[in-house]
Amino acid sequence: MRASLVQLLFVVLPYAAALLFVVGTVERYRRHRYSVTSLSSQFLESRRHFWALMPFHLGILAVLAAHLVWFVAPGIVARLNAEPRRMAAVEIVLLACGLTACAGYVAAGLRRASDDRLRLVTSAGDWAVYALLLIQIGLGVTVAILHSWGSGWFAAIASPYLWSLARLAPEATAVAALPHLVQAHVVLAWLLLAVFPFSRLIHVLSVPNPYLWRPPQVVRWRRAAAITGDRS
Repeated sequence: MRASLVQLLFVVLPYAAALLFVVGTVERYRRHRYSVTSLSSQFLESRRHFWALMPFHLGILAVLAAHLVWFVAPGIVARLNAEPRRMAAVEIVLLACGLTACAGYVAAGLRRASDDRLRLVTSAGDWAVYALLLIQIGLGVTVAILHSWGSGWFAAIASPYLWSLARLAPEATAVAALPHLVQAHVVLAWLLLAVFPFSRLIHVLSVPNPYLWRPPQVVRWRRAAAITGDRS
């Protein structure tokens, strides 16, 4: 990969994504604070909602937690990985979590696509973000299968790279040597960070604390109003 492309994808893009994330999130809270929601469709069909979104959320949270530990404590991860059986157990568990998240997210997409009511409240932007996140999850699972021992090379390569960005002294040489699938996984992560404030993904920032102090919301159920003859 050319040096200029490396700088663009692994230095310029991360900082641009971080800037969009911060500015976009602050602006959305300032001007559209009540839009910080997933626009949940659970009230339309709770059973399929549960069996789609629950596996997705549990699986993706486990994977994200593992990535956070690898980033924050690479030394501890390296010591834990010194025992091959322990490292293999982590790989198997996280692969299972990734597959669970992927299956749940696919089920959620099929549910939304097959229900007329859900399609009405789903924009083209929602579908674009859905596709982006689905590809990212699929890439993560593929990387775990084809380029195993991810906790090891993440702690040795990805973690120093991320810390170099945090110190404003970016060093992307090692990342440029990673397999193309891994590089695509990294680039998509930055793209998701960039679109985060402008999508339904931002709802993760409202769970659960803001519900404790934000003003109450009034919800009007149009169908019920039509049945009772209320035209207000």
